[in-house]
Parts: sequence; C-alpha cells; structure tokens
Amino acid sequence: MDIVFMGTPDFAVSSLKGLIAEFGVKAVFTQPDKPKGRGKKLAMSPVKEVAIENNIPVFQPEKLKNDIEILKMLKDMKPDFIIVVAYGQILTKEVLDIPKYGCINLHASLLPKYRGAAPINWAIVNGEKESGNTTMFMDVGLDTGDMLLKSNVKITEDMTAGQLHDILMEDGSELLVRTIKGLLEGTILREKQEETPTDYAKMLDKDIAKINWNESNINIKNHIRGLNPWPIAYTQYDGESMKVYEAKALDDKSSNEPGYILDVTKEGIKVACKEGILLLKMIQFPGGKPMYVSEYIKGHELEKGIILE
Repeated sequence: MDIVFMGTPDFAVSSLKGLIAEFGVKAVFTQPDKPKGRGKKLAMSPVKEVAIENNIPVFQPEKLKNDIEILKMLKDMKPDFIIVVAYGQILTKEVLDIPKYGCINLHASLLPKYRGAAPINWAIVNGEKESGNTTMFMDVGLDTGDMLLKSNVKITEDMTAGQLHDILMEDGSELLVRTIKGLLEGTILREKQEETPTDYAKMLDKDIAKINWNESNINIKNHIRGLNPWPIAYTQYDGESMKVYEAKALDDKSSNEPGYILDVTKEGIKVACKEGILLLKMIQFPGGKPMYVSEYIKGHELEKGIILE
C-alpha cells in the first residue's frame, strides 16, 4: 500500500500516526516551516515532526500546484491513495487524478453541513448538539466531494471547541483506517452531497471574537466556548480588554441594559444580556493569566454597575 499523506496542524497528527501503524506512509506533504514565538524562529508543523520521527520523506512546497518538479515526483510515486487532513492548500484536478484509488479527505463535520475552514468552532457557536467526521473523495470544489463514511459525536452543554477538536482528532484517525479498508474491500458506497445551501464554516479571525451583549445568554455562552482555545471571546471592561474563557447561562432575568454587571462574587461576574443573565467564570486581562473569578477578585477589584462593551 503506497499512501501519500498531506496535512499540517495538530488535528492531522493522529490520522498520520494511525495510517503509519496500519498501512505505512510513503511520503508526507505539509506546509512550509513558519516563524513562531517571540524569537520568530522557524518551526516545523506537528505533522512534519511525526514524519521525521518515522523517517518518512517530507515535502513542503509553497504552492503545490505551481511546483512542476514536486508534481512530477508525486506522479512518479504512483500512490494508491493521497490522504488529506487539514493540509492548507487546495488541490488541483492534476493532483486529484494521480492516485490509483483517489484522494480521500477527512473533514471535521457531518457533511454537507459546515463545509469550510472552521467546522468545529462554528458547530459549537451555532449551538449544535452533534458533530462528527466525514471521509470523502475529493473533487475540485471546497468539501463538495462524494461522501464515504461518517461518525457522530455528541456535543455536551459545556464542551469547548478545543475539547471537541481533540475528540474528533482521535475519532478521525479510526474513521480513515476504516475508510481505506472499506474501499479496498469494496464495502463502501459513495454518496453525493446535497446541492441545497448548507452552513458554511468560514475562517475565524480576532474580529469575530468580540462579545455582543445584545444577544441571548445562551448564544453568548456558545460564542465563548466555540472560540476557546482560539481566538478567545472578549469584551471591554472599563476600557480594558477582558477575555472570557468560560461562562454559564443562568435561568434568572434582568431588566438592566445588556452588558451591565449585576454582581461580582466568587461564583463569577453576573452580566445582563438582551435575554437572560450570563455568569462569567474564567477571565483574563492584558498581561495576566486566565483565572477563575474566585481567584482574580482576591487581588483585584471588579465593580458592580459597570457596563461591558
């Protein structure tokens, strides 16, 4: 079995390890090393680290579609499968046509919902109760290829995007192995995706992280946990940025202006929303560490009556 793997971030690591253990991997393609940390030293991707540990050749083209030499090398490899997990580059039809059995992609949603770059985050931001992984044959569209296998994962009430990421990362590795075996055995039927409009999981940025207190407490809570661990939801407390890592929607109601701090106790900061009250439990101010409010107020003051913006 000749498998070429294409992936870059942590999410792809479990899949690569699973394929190495089950079938072996002939080559790995990953994004070029990037500056990281205060020193801006070049750092390799998590996928590259695993490939090197396993003595697998690594290729890092800036743009695969424009690199004639690497494209020729990829064709000469004559792979049975190209497996793609969060690679970060769009593959052209020239590449998709190379492997004997096709290019297989693992996508962290129950397609056709949440095509796009940030399916894990948006599933939680939108208050979904279920997510999962889908394997599919790749085509020239964005996450539009024929579906192969799916696995479902329940999203619990307080689950963050980071926690769902880790669950789907492990689950996806198993799903990929089952997909490859099923294709070789001829036991998987490919299923076309619906043509109807679906939720699109656009890329996250820091601008999206600001909390809108004119939303319901449930929506704001989902916003906070869907952006944890990045980019982290934030609000303005007396002109200073305050990040919010964890919150709880309370059954209480308030007639105060949205964003109004109703009370501060060791349980957290009670804030009026357009609908309901939100209890902020873990916060962070510039220069400090994330702290539970119960710890923060031991050395700092948070005033009742201030309006968060």
